[in-house]
Amino acid sequence: MLKLMKLELKKHKMGWYWKGALIASFLIIVLIGLISYVEEQDLKAAFSTFDEMFTAMSVMVRVVFVIFAAVLIGKLIINEYNNKTISIMFTYPVPRKKLIAAKLLLIMGITFITILISNVTVIAVFIALNSVLHIIPGTPSMELLINEGIQMLIQGLSAAGISMIPLYFGMRKKSVAATIVSSFILITLLNNNGGFYISSFIVIPITLGIIGLLIAYMSFRNVENVDVV
Repeated sequence: MLKLMKLELKKHKMGWYWKGALIASFLIIVLIGLISYVEEQDLKAAFSTFDEMFTAMSVMVRVVFVIFAAVLIGKLIINEYNNKTISIMFTYPVPRKKLIAAKLLLIMGITFITILISNVTVIAVFIALNSVLHIIPGTPSMELLINEGIQMLIQGLSAAGISMIPLYFGMRKKSVAATIVSSFILITLLNNNGGFYISSFIVIPITLGIIGLLIAYMSFRNVENVDVV
């Protein structure tokens, strides 16, 4: 499986993704700063505690990289069906499900890793800036940082699973646009229902992640018996 994932990395140059992740993280920092500045001018603090600030940052990071995951699904899977290049892979002496699983694991792995790195980067930069600008009084406690780290892991894993849900919609019509649009709709629904914010209830993000994995499996359960069209 690892060899297949490495082959996918070599096949699809990922420089554009890492650059996009870096830019997205920078923009999240800028956006948080602008929100804090505008609210301060109105004499109303946008975030009164570090916990609120970290939650807002974490939500933004997950939203961005769920969409990035949809783009990866479009590039690594949907486009290969549309271009018929997936047919070449299916001639390899490897089960089709294993080939698809390698692609999905690669996408989820990249999504999980970038969510963690982006979260740590954004929070670290904010803490450094806050020590100079004093956006929020004081400094975050070690207990808060440890708790935030645990939440990052849980929410990162769940987001990696949730990012598989748009795969179902993309595969129905072999459409990259449908994959990306469905990811936008998904994160909108989750935010409106508090899905990303209820981090204290561990069962909720875990359940959503499992649902995403089940949907990914359902999308390719018959891949061995279906011709590429």
